[in-house]
Amino acid sequence: MKTHIIHKTLLIGLLAVLGGCATHSVTTPIAADPWESSNRAVFEFNDTIDRAIFKPVARAYATITPQPIRTCIHNIFLNIGDIWAGVNSSLQGRHIDAINTFGRVMLNTTLGLGGCLDLASTTGAKRIPNDFGVTLGVWGISSGPYIVLPLIGASTVRDGTGLIADAYVNQFGYGQMVTDISVRNSIYGLEVVQRREALLEVSDTVDRTALDRYSFIRDAYLKRREVQVKGPIADAESLPSYEDDEAVSADRKALGLPPRNQ
Repeated sequence: MKTHIIHKTLLIGLLAVLGGCATHSVTTPIAADPWESSNRAVFEFNDTIDRAIFKPVARAYATITPQPIRTCIHNIFLNIGDIWAGVNSSLQGRHIDAINTFGRVMLNTTLGLGGCLDLASTTGAKRIPNDFGVTLGVWGISSGPYIVLPLIGASTVRDGTGLIADAYVNQFGYGQMVTDISVRNSIYGLEVVQRREALLEVSDTVDRTALDRYSFIRDAYLKRREVQVKGPIADAESLPSYEDDEAVSADRKALGLPPRNQ
C-alpha cells in the first residue's frame, strides 16, 4: 500500500491545477460528496502528514540524487506498473490498449534496460494509466460517494475497493519476488519518495494558486475517473495523468515552470 500513499494523495491533487474547478466555494456541496465534512478532516490529516514527512524527505532525495538516476528509478517503477495496467485493459475489453501497453513493457524492459529508459514514449507509444477501479467502472459498477482515505487520499467507494486488487498485485504480488524483507521495504519506500519528488515544484504551485485545494482535488479526481471509465482511455489524454515524465513536463509548462533537467 505504501506506493499509493503519495501516488493517490498527491498526484490527484496536482490534477486540480488544470481541472478548471476554481469556481467552487468551500461551502458548496455536490451530490457526489455527501461525506464532505469527514472527508475534509481526513484531507487535512493527510496534508499534515505530507508536509511533515513526505515532502521534506522528497526534497532531501532531490538534493542528494542526480537527476538521471532519479529519472531511471521513476521509469522502472512505472514500467512495472504498466504490466497491471495492460491486464486491466484486457479485462475491460480494450484489447488495443492492452497490446500497446504490453508492447511498451517489452520494449522498455529489453532495450530500455529494465525500464530505466522510456524508449516507448520516444516512439510515440504513450503510457495508458489504468487500474482495477476503472475496470469495475467499465463493468458497470457505480462509483458511489467520493471518499478521502487516510494516507491514500482521493477515491470513491468503487475505486477504494479496486485499490485492494491494485495493492495486492503492484505491491504484495511483485514485492514477494524480493525475498529479503529489508530490501523489499526499502524498495517500497524508495517508490514513495521518488513519486513525491517528481512533483515537488508542481505541488508548490498548487499550494500558491488553489483557492480551495480540497474541492480542486475532488472535482479533478471525479472528472478524470469519469473520462477513464467512459473511454477509450486515449480520450483521457486531455487530462493530466502525472503518470510519466512527459505529462509532468507538459503541465509544468502550462504552469509557467521551467522544464525539469533530464
